[in-house]
Amino acid sequence: MDLKKRAYKLLNDWKGSAYIHGLGVLDQVGEAVATLGRNALVIANTTRKSATVEKVLASLTDAGVSFGEVVPTAKPNTPKEDVIRLGKVISSRKPEVIVTIGGGSAIDATKAANALATLGGEIEEYFGSDLVTKALKERNLHLLPTVAVMTAASSAAHLTKYANVTDLAAGQKMLIVDNALVPTLSVFDYTSTTTMPKDLTIDGAFDSIAHTLEVYLGSHSETIDLTGTIADCALRLVVENAPILIDDPTNMEAREALGLASDLGGYAIMVGGTSGAHLTSFSLVDIVAHGTACGIMNPYYVVLFGRAIKQQLQVVGPIFGSKDVAPISVAEAMIAFAKSIHAPTKLKDIEGFTEAHITRALAAAKDPQLKMKLQNMPIPMDASDVDTYMAPLLRAAAEGDLTRIKAM
Repeated sequence: MDLKKRAYKLLNDWKGSAYIHGLGVLDQVGEAVATLGRNALVIANTTRKSATVEKVLASLTDAGVSFGEVVPTAKPNTPKEDVIRLGKVISSRKPEVIVTIGGGSAIDATKAANALATLGGEIEEYFGSDLVTKALKERNLHLLPTVAVMTAASSAAHLTKYANVTDLAAGQKMLIVDNALVPTLSVFDYTSTTTMPKDLTIDGAFDSIAHTLEVYLGSHSETIDLTGTIADCALRLVVENAPILIDDPTNMEAREALGLASDLGGYAIMVGGTSGAHLTSFSLVDIVAHGTACGIMNPYYVVLFGRAIKQQLQVVGPIFGSKDVAPISVAEAMIAFAKSIHAPTKLKDIEGFTEAHITRALAAAKDPQLKMKLQNMPIPMDASDVDTYMAPLLRAAAEGDLTRIKAM
């Protein structure tokens, strides 16, 4: 079966009618929102209203959904201050349904703000796993229905239970993981990605790789067949189509392919969890975009966990054109792919990187609120393993030297 047809089938079997996606689907948004409520709060970029935003607003109007003044969305990386601001707006406007339009940061902010507006307190109370659901059950409350309209082939935030929130002062991302955050309805018109700049396109490609790869590498017997199927399709879509978009950013076939790969990444992280590269990326938020950070780090984690992921490397290696399936060979092939689309391949390639980022990453890896990332690894770690294994890995990634990694 054609790769894109495989992807559509996987996604439709998973999400069914809760997901509107494809080419030219934005005119369906209004009627879908109307089934959830007639009084909507719309959160979107108000500085520069894109064609996507205009089409969604027109569809809402046509369906008889009122929405009032559009509320400005969050800045990149979902600053905590924007989550608090949006929570206050939700509380004051009292909508029946929230419609959020944007990329991963915008959608994550809305998911977190919905929880904050409903439950009150401080956003830090909900960092971790299932704490929103716990509080909702204790208080017999429900989050407002949310419609997430994705505009970038990147994080798959429109499909998932995750919300990343950044403390800008500390330069650190934290994470809410909770099924209560999954949007009621998700929408992604892949034509909306045609205006994505090259750096964001590359970042989205690596985010898709990271989601599917990390979950697959950390899978156990009960999920490995499914996550392997997802990863095989998504990784092939990225490897075959990302180079096309570097040369021809308006190629719609390739844009559709990367959109599907991004969505498959969302599917993957609802089956299993991401691990090392994502954990490290949270401490690089002040100098590099999330997907690109994961793209730099994943080859190094492949070497770290090599002995535990031999089965997975039989699938992953050939996709990247590896000469064999030895961990270091697969890592080298992944790095070669990154270079082929002009992406950074070591931490010192990133402007502003310092030893302080390694220190911050090691401290974050020991934070109990991020323990899930250690536990999701192909060989689970605890805080006592961090200095032994992650410190050499981070210094290897800084220099671009795979031989410095202390394999587990």
